[in-house]
Amino acid sequence: MGLGPVWKLRGRAPVSEPRGPEPKAAVERAEPRPTPRRPAPPRFDPVPGIKGSVKIDSADERAARILRMDWAELKSAVKACEACGLRKTCTQTVFGVGDEQADWLLVGEAPGAEEDARGEPFVGQAGRLLDNMLVALGLARGADVYIANVVKCRPPQNRTPEPREVEACLPYLDRQIELLHPRVIVALGKSAATALLDVDATIASLRGRIHRYRNVPLVVTYHPAYLLRNLPDKAKAWEDLLLARRTMLQLREKSGLPSGPA
Repeated sequence: MGLGPVWKLRGRAPVSEPRGPEPKAAVERAEPRPTPRRPAPPRFDPVPGIKGSVKIDSADERAARILRMDWAELKSAVKACEACGLRKTCTQTVFGVGDEQADWLLVGEAPGAEEDARGEPFVGQAGRLLDNMLVALGLARGADVYIANVVKCRPPQNRTPEPREVEACLPYLDRQIELLHPRVIVALGKSAATALLDVDATIASLRGRIHRYRNVPLVVTYHPAYLLRNLPDKAKAWEDLLLARRTMLQLREKSGLPSGPA
């Protein structure tokens, strides 16, 4: 397979919390860390398909309802969801695709125009590049791999999802993760990474190390669409994928499982 990227193209600001006065004694300042940015829980419409919902649910109540759903209920709820308003402007929801018992979970930002038209995440040129990235790891779409987005509806003009839209959709992804039990998550792009890690940070500061989301190891890398515009960064993306693969191999070894293709 080689050790370099050989993929070929086929085809908040954070809100600062008020601070009290500095202590009189000298304080050793640690290295600045990304600032959590998730706002107080908003209020949303009831979860579609759930009987007996009150007219308006708090975010925590709504998330609790979603976290009790099985795959079929979850897909129906996403399809009918109008919690944030994006459903009114998109063609269809894009739930996710792949092996529902996969060890690998790849998470992007939101559907684009082609994904919105086809109802599947990562199609078109970016999708083909992602498929080649998987092949380089000895993987394939749908085989021990599941692909999803943080937001399930396409934002108008492919803009970055707004915080309220992420908050409305994140419980669906949380439930997907609970049902999947993946061993490793790969966050594709800054928007997906910062949404999952709940920080306002550059992708450069998040790459090269293992994070955790709901106690699952998470590796941050570039979005395939970005790589199409910035080919030299494919080498960095390959380093990220190798980190994810090493993490997967270590987890499988600790569990006494075969190393598998990756």
